[in-house]
Amino acid sequence: MTAVRLHVVSGKGGTGKSTVAAALALALARDGKNVLLCEVEGRQGIAKMFGTDPLPYAETRVASGLRVGDAPAGTVYALHIDAESALLEYLKMYYKLGVAGRALDRFGVIEFATTIAPGVRDVLLTGKIYEAVERNTRNKGARTYDAIVMDAPPTGRITQFLNVSESVAGLAKVGPVKTQADTMTRLFRSSQTAVHLVTLLEEMPVQETADGVADLIASHLPVGSIIVNQVRTGVLPSDYLPAALAGTLDRTAISADLERAGLDATDTLLDTLLQDGQAYAERSALETEQAKIVHAIGRPTYELDFIPGGIDVDGLYDIAAELVKQGLA
Repeated sequence: MTAVRLHVVSGKGGTGKSTVAAALALALARDGKNVLLCEVEGRQGIAKMFGTDPLPYAETRVASGLRVGDAPAGTVYALHIDAESALLEYLKMYYKLGVAGRALDRFGVIEFATTIAPGVRDVLLTGKIYEAVERNTRNKGARTYDAIVMDAPPTGRITQFLNVSESVAGLAKVGPVKTQADTMTRLFRSSQTAVHLVTLLEEMPVQETADGVADLIASHLPVGSIIVNQVRTGVLPSDYLPAALAGTLDRTAISADLERAGLDATDTLLDTLLQDGQAYAERSALETEQAKIVHAIGRPTYELDFIPGGIDVDGLYDIAAELVKQGLA
């Protein structure tokens, strides 16, 4: 992944794509590197994950990168991108409309422009991502980054979101808008970009991931990896799974094990353990079947263990370390 500068992280809602995007940014920001973590959905998810105030439309330091060995940690900056601010910045950079642009905003012209024309909002959001990757003298004094990570829209919308040339096809056949959209498309379709899809080992997310990969390939957008999140492992040894699934685990043996551990093996506790064991075995069987489908998609696959109780900042660093260990970052 060393040639990749733009990592686009997508996934069905509820799969943990924002968590994975944040952890990937921490992983990439090691060895003194600067990484920009961007969000485009207006949820202020980055601020919540890192426990900071809501992010402005400005590149804001949110964390030190993952420290590996004696190498210095880098820095993760974050940016909350909204279409209105992106358009104002665009007008200022390319048309010198600083004060005039703010006047347009006061009169509601900016909001009108970003809602009345289909695709304009996505073009503005992706345009700011493009500017962050391909910094030039128009944005004087702007920080340059070793990598950009985008917490992107869900899988069902990611191909349309990145297909900016098609988004503006009905708006502009020629001219600067069309030229810029074509330039952005070349970046998004190049080896500098990788679209990673996050999934759970459940039927709907896995099917949406398979469909998403097919759509991305059909649109010539570079699929990076599939990140399987919240994998449940190690609760029961594999030798016990068939009996747990069938509900035939040895109740007497479990009772004896509990008593040896100094626990009171009541009927209520035994019933609960057997029910939980059967539920885990059912879940394990489902995950095994869905894992086969994921691997059949034919993309590099990485697995992250289920972490009970939710993810805090320390948990993000743990996931980042796992991504480095597995070779994604």
